[in-house]
Amino acid sequence: MRLSDETLLEISKRFRKEMEKGLGATTHPTAAVKMLPTFVRSTPDGTEHGEFLALDLGGTNFRVLWVKVTDNGLQKVEMENQIYAIPEDIMRGSGTQLFDHIAECLANFMDKLQIKDKKLPLGFTFSFPCHQTKLDEDFDIDIVAVVNDTVGTMMTCGYDDHNCEIGLIVGTGSNACYMEEMRHIDMVEGDEGRMCINMEWGAFGDDGSLNDIRTEFDQEIDMGSLNPGKQLFEKMISGMYMGELVRLILVKMAKEELLFGGKLSPELLNTGRFETKDISDIEGEKDGIRKAREVLMRLGLDPTQEDCVATHRICQIVSTRSASLCAATLAAVLQRIKENKGEERLRSTVGVDGSVYKKHPHFAKRLQKTVRRLVPDCDVRFLRSEDGSGKGAAMVTAVAYRLADQHRARQKTLEPLQLSHDQLLEVKRRMKIEMERGLSKETHASAPVKMLPTYVCATPDGTEKGDFLALDLGGTNFRVLLVRVRNGKWGGVEMHNKIYAIPQEVMHGTGDELFDHIVQCIADFLEYMGMKGVSLPLGFTFSFPCQQNSLNESILLKWTKGFKASGCEGEDVVTLLKEAIHRREEFDLDVVAVVNDTVGTMMTCGFEDPHCEVGLIVGTGSNACYMEEMRNVELVEGEEGRMCVNMEWGAFGDNGCLDDFRTEFDVAVDELSLNPGKQRFEKMISGMYLGEIVRNILIDFTKHGLLFRGRISERLKTRGIFETKFLSQIESDCLALLQVRAILQHLGLESTCDDSITVKEVCTVVARRAAQLCGAGMAAVVDKIRENRGLDALKVTVGVDGTLYKLHPHFAKVMHETVKDLAPKCDVSFLQSEDGSGKGAALITAVACRIREAGQR
Repeated sequence: MRLSDETLLEISKRFRKEMEKGLGATTHPTAAVKMLPTFVRSTPDGTEHGEFLALDLGGTNFRVLWVKVTDNGLQKVEMENQIYAIPEDIMRGSGTQLFDHIAECLANFMDKLQIKDKKLPLGFTFSFPCHQTKLDEDFDIDIVAVVNDTVGTMMTCGYDDHNCEIGLIVGTGSNACYMEEMRHIDMVEGDEGRMCINMEWGAFGDDGSLNDIRTEFDQEIDMGSLNPGKQLFEKMISGMYMGELVRLILVKMAKEELLFGGKLSPELLNTGRFETKDISDIEGEKDGIRKAREVLMRLGLDPTQEDCVATHRICQIVSTRSASLCAATLAAVLQRIKENKGEERLRSTVGVDGSVYKKHPHFAKRLQKTVRRLVPDCDVRFLRSEDGSGKGAAMVTAVAYRLADQHRARQKTLEPLQLSHDQLLEVKRRMKIEMERGLSKETHASAPVKMLPTYVCATPDGTEKGDFLALDLGGTNFRVLLVRVRNGKWGGVEMHNKIYAIPQEVMHGTGDELFDHIVQCIADFLEYMGMKGVSLPLGFTFSFPCQQNSLNESILLKWTKGFKASGCEGEDVVTLLKEAIHRREEFDLDVVAVVNDTVGTMMTCGFEDPHCEVGLIVGTGSNACYMEEMRNVELVEGEEGRMCVNMEWGAFGDNGCLDDFRTEFDVAVDELSLNPGKQRFEKMISGMYLGEIVRNILIDFTKHGLLFRGRISERLKTRGIFETKFLSQIESDCLALLQVRAILQHLGLESTCDDSITVKEVCTVVARRAAQLCGAGMAAVVDKIRENRGLDALKVTVGVDGTLYKLHPHFAKVMHETVKDLAPKCDVSFLQSEDGSGKGAALITAVACRIREAGQR
């Protein structure tokens, strides 16, 4: 019966296997340790409040409790309770009689407290093995929760200590529960968050896995029990059997003449005469030997001093083994929680109840000591439940109420961000109206969606050839590219490029300084490529709002993306570039085309797919372009053919036409941006702003006590701290919630598992809306192309680029579904641009050179 640490670690290992069997869908039916879901998904966070009733039924008596929980900065619980007996005839009668009796006692209790007219939620501790399928199974009165006593214990202690995630009972029987990750619970749908598992660990070993550990005394106890072969672990550790184990050992030793001079008394041979209380008394007294003598004499024996010492020792061995076995299984639970959380060191609290744990003088200390020895990488606190599991049932009910209230409040806040099919159709309709306003000569000046002509009138036909330079400027870095286009329809494109940074002082300096820096980088690149002094046609991707007057003349309307270089707005960027080239006097370049990044993307994809007539960028910013009929482009003369139109759709809504779709969070993000009132559509859909929308919602939730226990960290108050890349990471399907917690930790946010689920939900709602709005805009574009051409059905490809589209795990899929839903007559394919808009600028230049040469011929 003396178990070494090696043996205990082996038992712990076996128990881990049993836990996994109990959690697995295929192995659960044959598992001894049942690992039953309780549907308790959260422990108290200290913000619970209200009045609750609780019933605590687990023996011949039951308790009715009234529990009042207040949260006014100071957690406080007031309780009134009364114990009622269950007469034997009712215990053995019908179920109806039993529950009628309970209802009668409940009515009596409410009368006494004068709370009969209050409709209070009720929690029910029902301490018998149950299979639950929801929290309030099998009752149609307003019962919020049915819980096991172990769960009640965990919840009672969890109110006082938020680290409490394990409940343990060691009394007449023994059991434990703990908070398991949903992703590991195969019997319940969903893989987010945690749920309390009622382990029913008393049955550990019922499949024979403890046969080498069980002694002849354990076997004898089992054979004589009411349920042979069942609850074998419980029979080794719980109070119901401990005294009997000592009695059997004393009998055997007496028979072998090792005790009592080989004499046996009728009382000693009587089952149940040596009680667990006797063990506590013998081990508890300072003079335990004297107490052993009293107990043995009561059993009709005449013990010697040696008999009393031996009995004292046997009591120690039996209770120590019980504490050690309990510690071994508890160590397995702690190790599992630690691995679930991916932490190097676990800090956890175990809520404990039960007569053996509370009344045996050394059991608790031995259990705690052994647990700490077996799992040295866990800091474990043991917290005694003073109010029993009845208060726990009330706490489960209080938590269920808090979660329901918080869920309702969150849904109310998120509702305006969740768009219906009809709302998205309306966005599509308004986008079409704004497109027409931008194309019309009459309304163009006041139209927010500018529909700028690009003078790109043809896509590649595959006969282009030659060497072309490209510049790609649209952010703090820019690229210089050499693009070699080989002849032939299936000819390839060879590319070389180098990335250069633009220092902040240059971005905020003069226009001459900015363009001199660009030319300096071109000179460096030509030297790097061994082409110093070569004159090549150049295409310039310039991703800022511009008004183009021809393919190689583009007037900068306004800087965006943090650029402020003076003397550029209102000027032709091609002229500014040419002047900088002439100042350098090293080489000359033929600037053939200046294009927007959306146009560049369309051309890059158009080289691979002749159906590509739309370009879309969804990255830091967002924009689109498409091939419009010349007859509709009123700003440019001529009716024949088509021209690519740069929509500048980020400004959709700047005239207030989206105000009924914008939320308080969109308004807050807009007001604190560098360009309030501008680019409103972009601010609802693009990467630069989604993280900021999420941050504003998280602050709102926290202020209303729906998140982070109402505590706002300084870092969360910092604008821009919640980057859009976090949205992509948090929504990644393969990301466990513990990694979400790691991201939040990086932001200085101490989060619970529930917080992580909420943050993920906010990210999902914000990103989904962005993708749907983007899809509504795109549906307007493809439908316009179809209507322009008088077609019943259109087959078209959209070339797409941008980090949000490429890196977010669900954005592209949601956007595609929305386009399909809102433009059912269009068969739309999406082609990701792999080489960015720089290659597109070179291809536009190649097409322009081809057309120019054809004209000269």
